[in-house]
Amino acid sequence: MLRSISQALLRHCACLSTTRKTLYTPTTLDNPRVLITGSLGQLGQGLAKLLRQKYGRDNVIMSDIIKPPKHILDSGPYIFADVLEFKNLQEIVVNYDIDWIIHFSALLSAVGEMDVPLAIKVNIQGVHNIMELAKQYRLRVFCPSTIGAFGPDSPRNPTPDVTIQRPRTIYGVSKVHAELLGEYYYYKFGVDIRSLRFPGVLSADTHAGGGTTDYAVQVFDDAMTTGKFNCYLEPNTMLPMIYVDDCLRALVEIMETPNETLKLRTYNVAAISFTPEQLFEEVRKHVPKLEVEYNPDGRQSIADSWPQVFDDSGARNDWGWSHHYDLEKMVQVMFELKRKILKL
Repeated sequence: MLRSISQALLRHCACLSTTRKTLYTPTTLDNPRVLITGSLGQLGQGLAKLLRQKYGRDNVIMSDIIKPPKHILDSGPYIFADVLEFKNLQEIVVNYDIDWIIHFSALLSAVGEMDVPLAIKVNIQGVHNIMELAKQYRLRVFCPSTIGAFGPDSPRNPTPDVTIQRPRTIYGVSKVHAELLGEYYYYKFGVDIRSLRFPGVLSADTHAGGGTTDYAVQVFDDAMTTGKFNCYLEPNTMLPMIYVDDCLRALVEIMETPNETLKLRTYNVAAISFTPEQLFEEVRKHVPKLEVEYNPDGRQSIADSWPQVFDDSGARNDWGWSHHYDLEKMVQVMFELKRKILKL
C-alpha cells in the first residue's frame, strides 16, 4: 500500500511538471512491475519467463492483440494491449501499477516493406504512445532497435554506435525515429528510455517470421525434417547474429544498470558475425547430407545495406556486456532444442 501511494505521488508530481529532468528510477524497487508489449513474438515469451524468475510471476504482464495459446495463459498474467490505443495503454499502466515497459510491438523488415502504412502506424505511432506514457507516469522504457537502423551509407565492418545511419527500409527508418525520439524525451523531459541495437536473433522455440536474418533459424527446421534448404541470401552475405539467451540477458542487464553508468541511450550489442555458407558448414556437422540451394530474393538488397560486424565496445566498456555463445556452441544448442521440439 505504501509503495502504491508513494508511486502515485511521484507520478502526480511528474505530471504537474513534465519538463523536469530528474529521473524517477523504479529500479530501486526490488520487484518492478513490467509490461511487455508484443509479447507473443520471438523475444517476448522468453523474456517474460526470465523476468518472472527474477521479479515474480505476477509482476510481469504479457500483452498482445491476439488470443494466446493455453500455455501462455497458464504461465502468468496476460492482457490485451493495442499500442495504437493510448487510453487502453494508460488504463493498463494505472490499473497494473506498471514501472517498466518493454516495447516489442513492431512490424519487422521484410514484413514492413509489404505494408508500409501499417508499419508506420505500429512502429512510429505506437512508439509515440509509449513515450508519452513514460513521460506522464515516469516509467522506465526499453525500446529495441536493430541492425536495420543502418543503411548503405553506414560503415559496415565495423559499425560503431554513433555514425551515419540513413536506412532504406520502413522498419529501419522507424527504429532510427525511435532512437532519436528516445534521446529527445530523455534530454527534454528526463524520461528513462533505453535501447539496444540487436543483430539477427536465433532461437529454437519460435518460427521464422519473414525477417531478413530468419534464414538462420529456418535452416535448422528444414535440415532436420527434409534435409534440404532454400536460402534467400547469397552464400557470402555476412551479418551479425546473437543467440536468444545472450540477447535477453543483454536486455535485462541494461535495464538494471544504474542510469549514471550509461553514456548512451542506444547501444550496439553483438556476439558473432557469419555468412550463410559458414552457418551451413557448421550445420552439416550435425546433418552431413544437408542440401542447400541459393535463390536470393528482395531480402538480399536489405542485407547488403546492413552492418557486417557490429562494434559493441561501448556496451562492453560502459556496462560490462559480453556474449556467451559462439557459432559452434549456438548451433549445438539449437539442434539439441530442436530435437526436443520436433521429437526427433
